[in-house]
Amino acid sequence: MVHSETFVAPASIEHRPIEAEHLLNNLKWRYAVKKFDPARAIEPHTWAALEHAAVHAPSGFGLQPWKFIVVSDRALRQELRGASWNQPQITDASHLVVFARKTGVGRAEVDAYIDQIAAVRGVERASLAEFRDSMLGFAGRAGFDVQGWAGRQVYIALGVFLTSAAMLGIDTCPMEGFDASRYDKILGLTEQGLAAQVVATAGYRSADDPFAAMKKVRFRHGDVVVRR
Repeated sequence: MVHSETFVAPASIEHRPIEAEHLLNNLKWRYAVKKFDPARAIEPHTWAALEHAAVHAPSGFGLQPWKFIVVSDRALRQELRGASWNQPQITDASHLVVFARKTGVGRAEVDAYIDQIAAVRGVERASLAEFRDSMLGFAGRAGFDVQGWAGRQVYIALGVFLTSAAMLGIDTCPMEGFDASRYDKILGLTEQGLAAQVVATAGYRSADDPFAAMKKVRFRHGDVVVRR
C-alpha cells in the first residue's frame, strides 16, 4: 500500500470512544456492495485514513505478513476484472485493494521487524533477543504452514479495513471471487514473495443497487453467542 502524505497522524494518541448505538448502526448500514457509483471518488484524506487503518491492523507477534496493493491504473483494473469473473466492482469502485500474504516468513522478516521495534521504541536490539528467538522458533517449527498462517492474518487486516470504512461512511465489498494465480501474474506478486489472498473494493453505492434496500440477514444473537 503506497504511503499517503495527505493524512497526518496526531502527535499524541487520544482514545475517543463512540457510542455503542453508533457502532452498531454503522455495521448494520454496511453491506457487500454489488453496484458502485463510478462517478464518485473517495476523498484523498479519507482514503489515506483507511490505508493507515489497515496498516494498524493487529497480527500475530505484530509481524504483519502482508502487503496491500492499491490498484489505481485503469487498464490494470480492467485486466484484473477479467480475472474476477467480470465483476463490475473491480472497475467501478473508487478504489481497489489486493490484500496479499507473504509466502515466506523467516529470519529476514523477523530481523526487519526487530530492527523496526528497536528504532521506533529507542531500545537496544540486544534487549529483543528473547522475543526474536520466540518468533524464529514459531516460524521455523516442523510442519508450520506459513502460508495458511499468513492468510489468516490477512483476514484480520481485511476486517479492520471493512469496519473502518463503515465508520467513515465508505462502502466496500470484500471479494474472493477471483483467480488468485492470475492476479499474482498480472501484478507480479510471485517475484515479490507475495500471493493474492482477498480483494476489497471501496467507494460509494449506486442509488440503484437493489441490495442496498435489502434487510441485513444474520442468525439470532442467541444462536451465535454462547456463554459458559
